[in-house]
Amino acid sequence: MYGEWGTEQMRVEMTLYTNSFVIRGSLTTRHRRLLDLLNLAEDEFLVLADTVLEPLGMGTRHEAAHAQVNLGAVLFAVASEAVEPLPELRTPKVAETTLVSIPPFNITGHIHLLPERAINDALQELHGRFIPVTDATFWSTQLGVAATQAPMVAVNHARAQILSPYRDSGG
Repeated sequence: MYGEWGTEQMRVEMTLYTNSFVIRGSLTTRHRRLLDLLNLAEDEFLVLADTVLEPLGMGTRHEAAHAQVNLGAVLFAVASEAVEPLPELRTPKVAETTLVSIPPFNITGHIHLLPERAINDALQELHGRFIPVTDATFWSTQLGVAATQAPMVAVNHARAQILSPYRDSGG
């Protein structure tokens, strides 16, 4: 099956985190990367297949063949598999160590900024509905979610506070 521009349709598995839920499911799309799927979504929601919804901090679980998930409610998304961008589409960037506060979660890792700019200018130029944090670790002390590592998380830019460059003060 082929989508626009001759790109093959593929199934992307993902985990979405909201204030209250962890939502696991999949979506058939022409986009190779989760970040592209989120940033280029035509609607304000995604319709996932084979969905499992788990309230955070509770042992219950709900399953459905399909679920409509509001992108505005998504704090961040984690892809089941890491996908490298196509080399011809890659823009040279500089990795900055970052702490992203997106209550009730925190995420540490790297954001990728345009080079040869002051950090405040580079942060000002950071755009997109969702932004990637690579080599990420996320956790929630408030919800009892243990630190979890992921190659990339896509953070809802409208809900995030970004501290960069970040270093742990050990306090």
